[in-house]
Amino acid sequence: MTNFEKWDKEFRAQNLYAFNNNESALLYLKVRAVCRGKQIKQFVEKNGIELTSTKINEQFAELYSIMENTPNGKTMLDTYLCDRNNEWYHTMGVDEEKLKSGLRQINNYEWGGDQENSLDQYLVRRYIKVISDYDELRSKADAIATNAWNFVQTSWYNNWTSYLIESIFKKHRRVLSAVGEIKSVDFFIENNPIDLKVTYFPGAYMQGKLKEALGNTELTWLKRQAKKYGITPDKNLSDSEQYNFLKEEIENQGHQEVISQLTATRKQIVNEARNNPENLMKWLYENQSPRLFGAENRLFVVLVDSTDMNQSWKMKRAFSLIEPKVNTYLDSFSENSLKKIEFTFNKKIYESLADIIFVVKE
Repeated sequence: MTNFEKWDKEFRAQNLYAFNNNESALLYLKVRAVCRGKQIKQFVEKNGIELTSTKINEQFAELYSIMENTPNGKTMLDTYLCDRNNEWYHTMGVDEEKLKSGLRQINNYEWGGDQENSLDQYLVRRYIKVISDYDELRSKADAIATNAWNFVQTSWYNNWTSYLIESIFKKHRRVLSAVGEIKSVDFFIENNPIDLKVTYFPGAYMQGKLKEALGNTELTWLKRQAKKYGITPDKNLSDSEQYNFLKEEIENQGHQEVISQLTATRKQIVNEARNNPENLMKWLYENQSPRLFGAENRLFVVLVDSTDMNQSWKMKRAFSLIEPKVNTYLDSFSENSLKKIEFTFNKKIYESLADIIFVVKE
């Protein structure tokens, strides 16, 4: 088995931990980064390389073999990746200041559809397969339009804030972009292949920790506190509406200390995660979507508004907070920055390297 065949097999098997601290494996990833139609043509022309293969997959294997046997092959790849760093951002011609201005105009974060599913699936389940009366369906036109707009607007917000955050990393001197958009690798930090994940402090993780701290689920605890002051839950409300109703009524009746206790407990949970991030990283790996599963090295950017966690979505456009945190992290990045994480997914054990950059509004 050739080195290319070995690393291609490991890559396809999601055994990406094996790629860490291995020059041959790193070479595979960097060659993969240039193996797209446009990039590979640019690379071979710039370096005077002739390929006999015509299909991309075959060119990938051929180019790897050439680079493996070229004394300065790694330098050639690094030079190309450095020259093309952020290339697709520039190619798209995005006006970043205008984009940031547009992002600031978003006033609500509502999916309209289902966050976990596509909009068309949501519309099929909600309207198409349950309404047989056409007049009734027509009466839902405005609601459908609103759902579609909310879904598009929130998806647009997520896409372009992610774009700008990723560009902060790719503009740093210690980062090489995987310009060919390798699956599982967004960029390299000092030769460490990294998949970037920008996320909010996960609600399910928070709820689990709140249950440990309060002895009940957050809503049950809040109901018990409300009962002490003669506040009766409204059975017609959903859980989220119930939570907001009870919280408001407790505050309206002058018992701010109850809400302060809840806020303090949430902050404590966030601080524990900041001080010992390994548990949260393990949770994030184990609770990822099966459809998007990956065991690659990950750098998580976790965004938290500790004054009101429901408003954490606004943190994704808080570039004045995010950029200095990212640059400070990259400036001080060392071989010890990434921590080994062992996690289980679908009864299989995986190993990865990961770290978290917390960006917290106090």
